[in-house]
Amino acid sequence: MKQRLLDMLESRKDEMVEIRRHLHQHPELSFQEEKTAAFIADFYKGKDVDVQTHVGNGYGVIVTIQGGKPGKTIGLRADFDALPIFEEADVPFKSQNEGVMHACGHDGHTAYLLVLADCLIGMKKELSGTVKIIHQHAEETPPGGAKSIVESGILDDLDYVFGTHLFPSHPAGTVGYRSGYAMAGRTYFKLRIQGKGGHGSTPHQANDPIVAGAHFITAIQTVVSRRLNPFEMGVVTIGSFDAKGSFNIIKDSIEIEGDVRYMNDKTQEIIAREIERITRGIELEFGVECSLTYTPDYPPLCNDAEVTANVVSILQNADDPAIQEVTEFPVFSGSEDFSYYLEKTPGIFFYIGCMPKGRDEIYHNHHPKFDIDEDALLVAAKAVAHVVCSYSEIE
Repeated sequence: MKQRLLDMLESRKDEMVEIRRHLHQHPELSFQEEKTAAFIADFYKGKDVDVQTHVGNGYGVIVTIQGGKPGKTIGLRADFDALPIFEEADVPFKSQNEGVMHACGHDGHTAYLLVLADCLIGMKKELSGTVKIIHQHAEETPPGGAKSIVESGILDDLDYVFGTHLFPSHPAGTVGYRSGYAMAGRTYFKLRIQGKGGHGSTPHQANDPIVAGAHFITAIQTVVSRRLNPFEMGVVTIGSFDAKGSFNIIKDSIEIEGDVRYMNDKTQEIIAREIERITRGIELEFGVECSLTYTPDYPPLCNDAEVTANVVSILQNADDPAIQEVTEFPVFSGSEDFSYYLEKTPGIFFYIGCMPKGRDEIYHNHHPKFDIDEDALLVAAKAVAHVVCSYSEIE
């Protein structure tokens, strides 16, 4: 049965590419993916499965494939939102929605999982247990879609959960993994500093929030360098300093925005404490009023060690020409809301190489020239198929 599934995927490679290109041409931003979700739901019309739409806090779609034999319940997830990026990739299927682009591979994730799901539906009588296909909205924008889907209770019966991500750091045929903590947690913060406006010629009659903000930015650079264990990963980034005004006017207030990355909860607590402490110090030193918003978005992503070892063994012993290398990847400081699934259910989030062939320069995820080697779609489908077959006991 496993070989039949793999043969079915091979025969439908072109369909995966066609679906990916359609989605690439019609990207939608997080929490706005109405047409994409409708396309996904329409794909399953007339098929012998249960389809639930508008799951979670947006357009999530959950498809339940009930096998003909008793067994475990596993979840397979693909996200389908795009990014607010003007596409610069030189491809004939460019985005038709100006300023919106599938620059992270979510179109590819959805394309391979749709075809894989359809193949599993076609052989559901031979399937032991249940497979839940998780088409997830809004991965890119906090609070994201995963947390709300988990909180809905629709996945409470999962025994295992699996997800993949396309990365152009490695060629198609490469499957990457990382046991334990694999991707960073992320927090958003915004600091509003209220001073007193005035004329540039009489600074003593004003209270300049820009000067206070500049000191804040300098001070928080010490959080990572002087407050964290050197062997712990932490990143504090200032992404926005909104202080636009006139050259001879002292502004009344400013806003600073940034994000924090960390690999465990203890590091997150230290960084949060230190940013709060520095904020209070700025108030005292400059006599300004500070309002700090500090919002943890996605927790660190931690792959289950036992599941990871098992999946690595499955893929290394797959004897599949599509899977040419299974290799350990480094820890990524980027974030993923797949972490919410893994907080509740054992599983693994692994990586699929998609480096475009024959390119002098490789553009990575979130770049306006991002593109993939579409051979990676079949690699992803077959890699997940091997895992499904093992965990659902298809022989």
